[in-house]
Amino acid sequence: MSSVYQPLGSHFVDGRYVNDEAGEAIPVIYPADGKVFATVHGATPAIVEQAISGAVAAQKEWAELTGTERGRVLTRAAAIMRERNRELSELETHDTGKPMSETLYADAASGADALEYFGGLAGTLTGEHIPVGQGDFVYTSREPLGVCVGIGAWNYPIQIASWKAAPALACGNAMIFKPSEETPLSALKLAEILIEAGAPAGLFNVVQGRGEVGASLVSDPRVDKVSLTGSVPTGQKVYASAAAEMKHATMELGGKSPIIIFDDAHLDNAVSAAINGNFYSTGQICSNGTRVFVQDGIRDAFLQRLSERMKNAVIGDPMDDATTIGPMISDRQRQIVLGYIAKGREEGARLVAGGNAIDGEGYFIEPTVFADVKDDMIIAREEIFGPVMSVLSFSDEEEAIRRANDTEFGLAAGVFTNDLARAHRVAARFEAGTCYINTYNLTPVEAPFGGSKMSGVGRENSKAAIEHYSQLKSVYVCVGDTEAAF
Repeated sequence: MSSVYQPLGSHFVDGRYVNDEAGEAIPVIYPADGKVFATVHGATPAIVEQAISGAVAAQKEWAELTGTERGRVLTRAAAIMRERNRELSELETHDTGKPMSETLYADAASGADALEYFGGLAGTLTGEHIPVGQGDFVYTSREPLGVCVGIGAWNYPIQIASWKAAPALACGNAMIFKPSEETPLSALKLAEILIEAGAPAGLFNVVQGRGEVGASLVSDPRVDKVSLTGSVPTGQKVYASAAAEMKHATMELGGKSPIIIFDDAHLDNAVSAAINGNFYSTGQICSNGTRVFVQDGIRDAFLQRLSERMKNAVIGDPMDDATTIGPMISDRQRQIVLGYIAKGREEGARLVAGGNAIDGEGYFIEPTVFADVKDDMIIAREEIFGPVMSVLSFSDEEEAIRRANDTEFGLAAGVFTNDLARAHRVAARFEAGTCYINTYNLTPVEAPFGGSKMSGVGRENSKAAIEHYSQLKSVYVCVGDTEAAF
């Protein structure tokens, strides 16, 4: 593995790479061969202090700029990111194991979209004038929160870092970002790019480490906002810590999302969505539609077409542009997924495809499909976070909606039908924050993304994200006399 991927330092703080080898050594492993290709060190308390104090100082300077000036920096960063898309995609592929056929289009490119979108929005963040009678009025202004902490997941490292940084910086905040210890490298490149684009040193800092580093950031009284992408158990801990000091928080957590496919659906489109919603990124996507409800009349046709299409999957070297299925992020995650596959077999689900680890180097696993799945089976209740699809059958609309909503999660949901009245009716009744009609798992930056129930609070992307990275101030202006009872 080329040493080109070894960063100049483990952390990016105050505009430069820094290192402290007293911190825990964290190996960076290429999931396709299981070999270490870089090493970073976890942040020591001294690094955390440097990051927070630097962010506090930079935020004050940044907030003094106009929104247009801030937007100019973000837009410039987006352009740089697009120019370096292949370089960033290769890094992301080595960090995550996701094939180049994905990272070239869905990772740094999505991050650039976020920087560009919020860069364009930054100059529009104004208040309003509210007449209240007798010439008096109230005006509002939108103010930054201060220092924000972003905590990332390992499935979309640079995308998540950008999705959090872009609205935070557009609103005048600073951000300290802690990537997942599994995928620590690409956020450092984002920090480099922001400095190159003209952001002040300290505005976007990256610190590495495991959960204790994140906890030290979240609990620091100088931090005003926390945004996490991760699992429900981690989200509960982080949300509780933020709530203890009444900090702003957004949580983008896990799911067990349903896709409902009616008899009149376009079969190949529905199969495509099921493939994308279960096997893209080797199934490691929080919003995946892992419970596929197929109406009785087309169940057999759906399974037959799905089985045919899955033969076209290309499992192999992620650096080969022809590859469509890469490895899992780690052997630990692969073992978790294999455990769920074993449970599915034990509980009586019918294995239609896959079900095995792939011998050889790396953490590869076959894309897996279970049919005849029942609602109470573990594979239909718990988030697996791997390439395992559960196909369930249903008879009518009411039954499908009731069973689709019978989960603690509420991140995403999809419906396939040629009856648009039914499509909108079903979407309205989904208990999920992000819903799809006749497609699945598309996340344009212009649209809000997030969940309900145990899948989280708040929204990423779109104008809705501005509400989560700023606060309104109301100022009452009296133009007459002020009276009192005595």
